This record gives sequence, C-alpha cells and structure tokens, in this order.
Amino acid sequence: MSSADRKATHSQIKCHNKRFILKTIYDQGEISRADIARTTQLTRPTVSTMVSELMNEGLVVEVGQMPSEGGKPATLLSLNPNSRHLIGIDLANSEFRGALLNLRGEATHRVSLPTHNRNGKAALSLVYHLIDKLIAAADNTLLGIGIGTPGLINVQEGIICQAVNLDWQNLALRDILQERYNLPVYVANDSQAAALGEYTFGDRKDIANLVVVKVGRGIGAGIILNGRLYYGDDFGAGEIGHVKVVENGELCRCGHHGCLETVASSRKITKEARIIFARFPDSPLHQLVSSPEDITITTVLKAYKKGDPNIPQMINQAGRYLGQVIANLIVVLNIHHIVIAGSMAGFGESLLRPIRQVMHEDAYAELASKTEVSLSHLGPDIVMQGAAALLLSSELGIV
Repeated sequence: MSSADRKATHSQIKCHNKRFILKTIYDQGEISRADIARTTQLTRPTVSTMVSELMNEGLVVEVGQMPSEGGKPATLLSLNPNSRHLIGIDLANSEFRGALLNLRGEATHRVSLPTHNRNGKAALSLVYHLIDKLIAAADNTLLGIGIGTPGLINVQEGIICQAVNLDWQNLALRDILQERYNLPVYVANDSQAAALGEYTFGDRKDIANLVVVKVGRGIGAGIILNGRLYYGDDFGAGEIGHVKVVENGELCRCGHHGCLETVASSRKITKEARIIFARFPDSPLHQLVSSPEDITITTVLKAYKKGDPNIPQMINQAGRYLGQVIANLIVVLNIHHIVIAGSMAGFGESLLRPIRQVMHEDAYAELASKTEVSLSHLGPDIVMQGAAALLLSSELGIV
C-alpha cells in the first residue's frame, strides 16, 4: 500500500469513528466518554481525541456529571443542537415553504411564499427568493440546504427528472443551488423526505421499517427499509399516486386516467368543495370564503369542523381509495407501521377509518391484522424536517 493510500485509509477511519461517536451522543442524549467507548467498542484514547475535536467544532458540549460511585464522577456529554442551522425546503404545495432548523429538527424561523401557479424558470426564481430570505435570517453556521420536491428525482445527482406541477424536466437543481450558494445541497422527492422526517423526528423510536403515505396535492409513499430510504432502481419507489384505481376515470396529470391522485388528493377534495359551495348556500364554506376560487384544503377542513354534512362523505370516499392502494403496499412490503401525513391527515379518524376498513377487506388478513395505520404528529413541517434529515445523514452521519 502506498503512503497516499495509507493516509486516505487513516483519514477514512478517523472520519468514520468521529461520525460514529457523534451519532452515539445524538442517539443517547447524554452520555459519558467511558460509556461511549463501551457502546462503540472504540478505545478510550480514540474517544477522547474525537470528542475533543467535536467540542472544538461546537457540536458537542459537556452538560454536567454523573452521580459519583466512589471515585471521580464521569462528565456527561450532549449534542449542542444549536451549533448549526439547516435549511429545509418543501416545494410540494401551493406555497413554497422553508425553515431554519437546528440539529434536533426544531424550526427556529419559517418562510412561506405563495406560488401563484408559477412554474418553470419563475418557480426556480421563487426558490432562490425563499433561500435568500432564510440565509438572511440565519444567525449561525449553515450546514447546508435540503429540499423535498414533487416529481421523479435522481437523488444521487440531485436532478429533477420530471416535476409536472412545476414544469421542470431534467433540472440539475443540486448543482444550480450549490454554485449559487456555495453550500451542500441534497434533493429528494417530498414523500421520501417526509418518510425520513418521520423516521428521524417522529415519535416511533426503534422502528427499522416504515412507510409514510403523504396525501396532499399529490400522493406518494416514502419507504424506510432497515433504517434507510428506499428509492427504487430509478428513484421512483412509492409513486402510488399514479396507480389506477378507477376504470375510465378522470384524466391525471401523468397522462393516464383514474389514478389515485384524481380521487383522493387535496386537489380533488378542494374541487368537490367548490361544487358544494355552489349548490348549498347554507354550507359553512360560505362563512369562510366569499368565492369558490378562494377555497383551499384548509378551508375545507375548517368547514368540516364546523359540521358541513357534505364533507364527511367526500373524505370517506377518498379514504376508501387510499385503503385500496395501502392494502397493496401491505402485501408487497409487509411493513407493520404505515403513517399518513400531508394536508389530508388533518381529517384524522374520518380519513383513517375507511383506510383501515378497506385495508382489512382487501389485504391478506394475517398481514393486515399486524399492520398499524396512524397519523403523523409532525404536521406541516414534516417535509422540511425530512429535508434537514438528509443533511444530518450526509454531512454528519447522524441519521
């Protein structure tokens, strides 16, 4: 082995050990140097050296001492969550959303910019504007930019192969943004980012396999297998929104008819709510907006909570179509934990009940009986948190 190869190998080992120690501290919350050595099976001198480097970088701090057991009490270490900021971006809605988050995924600053149906170069300019605002608000070192966007994404190269809503094709978004901002940039499909956000920051700990079905303007499934995002051979794993569920149904944006998105997305629910507005003058929708064009999924959710009698049936029907596709996920993947996220998750049990009912009707009973379908508690930040988790994984090795 040449001297250069030995140096490279030594540098790789050092980087691996440093990341391993940081992840151990991140996972444990508070831990002593001795316990790090026991957990990682690294030598105490190695742990001491790496911890010193992490402390010099501000990533790790001493937070107190363990109770004494007769000798000198051990000093506890913890992650310094505010030592870095991460920019998380969500481009999957009628407004582009961004946040500055700390290393625990907690948002310290948010920015939302309505798209007004911008696409192509105009949509890209809006992304610049969003990031410019977040960078201007940052008062700490930026680790990088993570982006969750609709469409088919080549994650390895950061290229948006196709995003129909935004009229982007073969857009090298990662390279464009890295050159503009001189920061690391990672790009993933919004549903895949949501799955990583749920896995990293959600309340389901010690689960290796997870599916997050994100139901909003579009519908997609993010799949976590053995703690890692599964992208598929062409990065299209989880594109369930374009599974046909209605023969000779409505034309979908993908060019086919009767896709799940045409019958169960927030776009569909909003469209039906506008019909309700026109037909029923006593609908609570009239208390919330003055014209049907102003109706959004948030408006529909408010009208539902006010007791509009027409909305539950719409949600029930959407849930049944979702349950049909989720039943297929169960028999293909046999993953016990399926989480519903996105704007449609706000309908809660009214959406979950028909999903579960059809899931049990259509899926192999032995598998369906062991599958839990629940709601994400991360709310509208889930994609931004997932985008931030891409940075934590790639830049620090934490996730």
